[in-house]
Amino acid sequence: MTMAETFAPHRLSADKAARYAELAVEIAAVLDGESDRTARMATVAAMLKSSFDHFFWAGFYVVDPENPQELVVGPYQGTLGCLRIAFGRGVCGAAASSRRTQIVEDVHAFPGHIACDSRSLSEIVVPVLDGLGRLIAVFDVDAAELAAFDRTDADGLERILTTTFSDL
Repeated sequence: MTMAETFAPHRLSADKAARYAELAVEIAAVLDGESDRTARMATVAAMLKSSFDHFFWAGFYVVDPENPQELVVGPYQGTLGCLRIAFGRGVCGAAASSRRTQIVEDVHAFPGHIACDSRSLSEIVVPVLDGLGRLIAVFDVDAAELAAFDRTDADGLERILTTTFSDL
């Protein structure tokens, strides 16, 4: 039986900070020895989305190597996502430009918000850097409720994404 077959999100702690800590260990174990960036992204998106009921969309927008000022949709879980997002545009573009995590309690109040799915009411976007500190992607999570994300989410996601992608 592989680690992926034994992953059981329902067994994770109800406490959000503890859940992220447990997920960090689980994700690291599943990805142990895997060097492919796409495989890592797909696994992280799947494991995170399945571990939080309020994550209705979770995935990556990857820096386009042919146009490094644009993000292109990468591995994700959820409904249809936007295909391309320019740096500086919407929440994902803001995270890419600033290289800072964006926590948006009400996406409709965010200047220039891009509505890929009209059910999205709040969002968190975390920049993903490689081992040399270069932006390779952003990790985007949408929720169908207002103020679904906080600093605990940011800390947990930042820790998981740094650990998962800084060695590539």
